[in-house]
Amino acid sequence: MVYQDIDGVPKFECKEYKPKSQKYCVCIPIINEGERIKKELEKAKEAKISSYADIIICDADSTDGCTEDELLKSLEVNTLLIKKDKGKQGAQLRMGFWWALQRGYEGIITIDGNNKDSIEDIPRFIEKLEEGYDFVQGSRFIKGGQAINTPLARLISVKLIHAPIISLTAKQRFTDTTNAYRAYSKKYLTDERVKPFRDIFMTYELLAYLSVRASQIGLKACEIPVRREYPKTGKTPTKISFFKGNYELLKILFNNLFGKYNVKEEKK
Repeated sequence: MVYQDIDGVPKFECKEYKPKSQKYCVCIPIINEGERIKKELEKAKEAKISSYADIIICDADSTDGCTEDELLKSLEVNTLLIKKDKGKQGAQLRMGFWWALQRGYEGIITIDGNNKDSIEDIPRFIEKLEEGYDFVQGSRFIKGGQAINTPLARLISVKLIHAPIISLTAKQRFTDTTNAYRAYSKKYLTDERVKPFRDIFMTYELLAYLSVRASQIGLKACEIPVRREYPKTGKTPTKISFFKGNYELLKILFNNLFGKYNVKEEKK
């Protein structure tokens, strides 16, 4: 089925392999992740994650065969969403969030599809949602978390630049703010002061915005420990280029700090 002409949501195709079976879902944005997403889903299957949350792949129209239907079905993926429109991660997340809310999930966990994160920890995010938290940030840097083979440049930028700016903006301390492993409540995503379904969120703007908005408007936010492991050797799995990508991230951070992404009504 193809969805289009929905305000704030990119045009996308939906392949629903199974009906909704859980209260929560996991949205995994990917683009040509090859063996990495396969290994991640194999870990999820071994940990029986589909018995806790429906697994939704939010694909940016991959061409490397990693979203082959029979493969995804065998790895207990519930639904494949394929973006057929402009935009990067922010557009993929808007597609996934909109579809998940329409389907009636009470909360959404997001995780990268490059097999760096401890997908087996998803039940811990659900526990926090059940406790009434609206935003749950995974962190490798708090007690119980594990930061394995983190590139030095990434470590420095997170600890000295990204996390301090996000914490200042959120008015609450967060330690692992580039980490997309987090959870959002339905209450948070549907709050009129949030409005995530806007075309301004095309790349990494939505990730930064949703990191801070919950605590800004008085909703409950927290961090939980997770593991993030980079490969010992070879190319770092990331979609962010060193110069242009990091420049764009800095611009997003300061736009977020000065309220550019807040809903217009609040600026009057």
